[in-house]
Amino acid sequence: MKTNKFVEGLNAKSAAELNEELVAAKKELFNLRFQNATNQLDNTSRIKEVRKNIARIQTVITEKSKLA
Repeated sequence: MKTNKFVEGLNAKSAAELNEELVAAKKELFNLRFQNATNQLDNTSRIKEVRKNIARIQTVITEKSKLA
């Protein structure tokens, strides 16, 4: 599945790379919300997908911090 590969990719990254990925995802979410507010967004389901990806990234960061 696509999400399993995404999570596997996250598990392979370091904490610094995960933080960079988190910042990039939050910026993308901000841009998507801005586009949605100005009626320029075609694929509104992308907002939900990015929110779930942010949660996945944060979960992996938490797991790694508890292991260390």
